[in-house]
Amino acid sequence: MKLKIKFDKANIAMSISAFAVCIVLVTVMFVQFRTVEQVNESDIENMREAELREQISTYKSRYEEVNTQLEETNQTISEYQARIESNQEASELLDEELKQSRLLLGKTDVVGEGVVVTLQDNDEYSIVASDLIDLINELRFAGAEAISINGIRIINMTEIADIYGYILVTPNQRLVSPYVVKAIGNQTYLTSTLCLKNTGFIDSYTNTGRTVSLEQQKNIEIPKYEWDIDANYMKEDAEQ
Repeated sequence: MKLKIKFDKANIAMSISAFAVCIVLVTVMFVQFRTVEQVNESDIENMREAELREQISTYKSRYEEVNTQLEETNQTISEYQARIESNQEASELLDEELKQSRLLLGKTDVVGEGVVVTLQDNDEYSIVASDLIDLINELRFAGAEAISINGIRIINMTEIADIYGYILVTPNQRLVSPYVVKAIGNQTYLTSTLCLKNTGFIDSYTNTGRTVSLEQQKNIEIPKYEWDIDANYMKEDAEQ
């Protein structure tokens, strides 16, 4: 009996010791696990925070870059728009100047109020080049802006001459009676100048036996000068 009791006590002691050791091991393992778990969670949180900060910093840098590019693009667009508007204004000004130049040179069809003077040969007198030249000069003196004879535009460089019994205007256009001279300008000035008593073109020419008539019109059409205008001798002064 004594031997059996001792054996049981020994087993119990060994069991208790083993249990205690297990408890210690489990406790150590649990503590170690918690420590590892806490370290991992802390590291993960730190890593996440660092990554978020890095991403925020990256996004902020990108936003600043994009914003800078946007501002530069808007500035470029503004400059382009200013240039376009400036070019448009310059182009419109040049177009207007070109239009005025073409009008003054007689290179465009025109319409406006004015007078129509008709000269015609008769049994006593035939119209000559000097008659037309006198009329054109008087019309220009009265402010005529455009003149034509028988549908041919007369410009500053037009020459009118008698050649072999015909009246020719440059370039080599023959005129025949009746000579219909159209002039666009202020009707009052044109009419009053041409109809001055005794000294105006109408009186002075009808008094000498020529057939001349005058008519006022509101919508006189005068065609453009069809030929090239060449300057053979004059050129722009380079010193100006």
